[in-house]
Amino acid sequence: MFELIAEEDGARRGRLTTAHGPIDIPAFMPVGTQATVKALSPDEVRALGAQVLLGNSYHLALRPGADRIARLGGLHRFMGWDGAILTDSGGFQVFSLDHLVGVTDDGATFRSHLDGSEQRFTPESVMGIQRDLGSDIAMAFDQPVGWPADRALAQTAMERTHQWAARCLETEPAAGQLRFGIVQGGFDHDLRRQSAEELRRLAFDGFGVGGLSLGEPKPLTYRLVSMQTAILPRDRPRYLMGVGTPADLVEAIARGIDMFDCVLPTRIARNGSILTRGGRINLRNHRFIEDKGPPDESCDCYTCQRFSRAYLRHLFMAGEILGHRLASIHNLRTLVRLVEQLRDTIGHGGLSAAVTSVREQWSLAPLP
Repeated sequence: MFELIAEEDGARRGRLTTAHGPIDIPAFMPVGTQATVKALSPDEVRALGAQVLLGNSYHLALRPGADRIARLGGLHRFMGWDGAILTDSGGFQVFSLDHLVGVTDDGATFRSHLDGSEQRFTPESVMGIQRDLGSDIAMAFDQPVGWPADRALAQTAMERTHQWAARCLETEPAAGQLRFGIVQGGFDHDLRRQSAEELRRLAFDGFGVGGLSLGEPKPLTYRLVSMQTAILPRDRPRYLMGVGTPADLVEAIARGIDMFDCVLPTRIARNGSILTRGGRINLRNHRFIEDKGPPDESCDCYTCQRFSRAYLRHLFMAGEILGHRLASIHNLRTLVRLVEQLRDTIGHGGLSAAVTSVREQWSLAPLP
């Protein structure tokens, strides 16, 4: 199920085998929250090098409904993707959107953002949703807290997350479905350590590091990541949830993280921005109006091989959907390729030089 192939300076290279194929790690997962990576077809996403996509239990349960997706053959068939799928439990959505009604040790009650109807999520119901979806990796239901959260609130949420994790493991998974627990603890070092220590004893197939990159200072983020990866089992994958800027990827891989997801590449693409070595640029800027160069000269994606910055700028200024698609292709390929390049160095004695090179190319200062 999980093979750890090499380690170097804390970074890891390996392979996670799922019911729908292998995932070479470290891996970046494009986000397909509502059973689609926005603006792209499954074939286009596969051509970018992605082996696994992320779907979201909260959104899919509300629309079109997990039971309906099950009747239609499961999430893979429904969205036309034959690779691996990880489904988030929806805990972040339940506790971060402004529609929470109440939470008890049994579960959370909230109002649908679609029609205002009252909904109830429990650890058992969330795992049941993911069983109906038939994802390859199902995440346990958890309670994150936002920055800044006081210690008492973080401890209560952490303890509830631990209780829910045990209940999630008691439910029946879909055939071949792996299950990941999620460590929490807010932004307190002692609570984060306690969460990793307690959850590592449970029989999960891997672990998510949740509740980070929610507004806290980046140095704090990665100190907490380093501390928790040092505790979590070496023989199971680690997934830093909702994190995926170039800086995030470099720093987290160097600290022992294996999997990532982030909406950033497609979200900024819809606003006309692309990721390039040297930083993020907005193609709507007038200085690109006659720029004949590709979006990024070092990129091997379809967009960069065929089109100019001037053309993409024209598409965005004219409101053409093709601009969103081409920028999304480039941004996703940029992150998938960045992870591939770092992965290929792990175990060959070149990681430190590769990390330094990436930091220089992206103008990133190392974080403490």
